[in-house]
Amino acid sequence: MITGLVLALLAGSLVGIQNVFNNKVNEGVGTWTTTAIVLAMGFMASFCIGLAIEGRQMFDLSNMKTWFWFSGVIGVGVVLSVVQGVKRLGPTYAISIVMASQIGFALVFDSLGLLGLNKVPFTGKQAIGVLVIVGGIIVFKTGGKRRDTRKSVQSQRTA
Repeated sequence: MITGLVLALLAGSLVGIQNVFNNKVNEGVGTWTTTAIVLAMGFMASFCIGLAIEGRQMFDLSNMKTWFWFSGVIGVGVVLSVVQGVKRLGPTYAISIVMASQIGFALVFDSLGLLGLNKVPFTGKQAIGVLVIVGGIIVFKTGGKRRDTRKSVQSQRTA
């Protein structure tokens, strides 16, 4: 369990860093080029590492259902949406919404047993947890607006 927690924390930090990098690339070359670069570099890295670790077993795809192959297409939507969300909302707000959405949809997928997942009973505690996260995002966003307003009023008074 500790290994899972450490890996989840590592993934979160890497996603945060990647989103900042992706946003900076997007400023220089545009959204579609950014998406192509990110996914191409990810392909090259995972292909080379996969060959080094798994060897020929990497090409045994007999146990994979065909519709799972579309996850790469979904990846295009992920990169495109996150890059544009960060550009329009800023990293913290955009990623907070992405995380809340991930948790909400994961809860739905688990509770209904969708996409081949084992069905996990839905509880009120899970719903409250998602609502607390969404509430935190709302407090974060509205709290920032109030501070910005005060700063604007103070700068106008001193000018």
